[in-house]
Amino acid sequence: MASEPKTILLVEDNADDEQLTLRAMRQSEVPNIIRVARDGAEALDHLFAIPNGRLPDLILLDLKLPKVSGLEVLQKLRNDPRTRSLPVVVLTSSDEEKDIVESYNLGANSYIRKPVDFDEFIDAVRQLGLYWLSMNRTRRPLGL
Repeated sequence: MASEPKTILLVEDNADDEQLTLRAMRQSEVPNIIRVARDGAEALDHLFAIPNGRLPDLILLDLKLPKVSGLEVLQKLRNDPRTRSLPVVVLTSSDEEKDIVESYNLGANSYIRKPVDFDEFIDAVRQLGLYWLSMNRTRRPLGL
């Protein structure tokens, strides 16, 4: 029996990283539907503006975003009971200690620095998709 596709919200402003992430997720063994938000404001609109919308099963969140930073998005997610338990993986090019610490302090479930090497990036995204969407079990949040 095939599993139901999982929904991922990819919050990424870099078009190249977006395409690499989409490619890696297509290569994973987990059926998924990927929605893309290209800035923090668009991500928040996607999550909170649609009444009774289906929340994603996983959020892949870049930190360095236009309009609303990834850290601000994470803070808003964790401050709202409807989205508090959504798995959020920070997937960013930042290796700054303050970003790592702040991400975890705000409730990130994981922090992954984007590998520079193309094959490593593809493999990292594929593995995180397999873990968070196939192996990991979470409490399904209530819809908005």
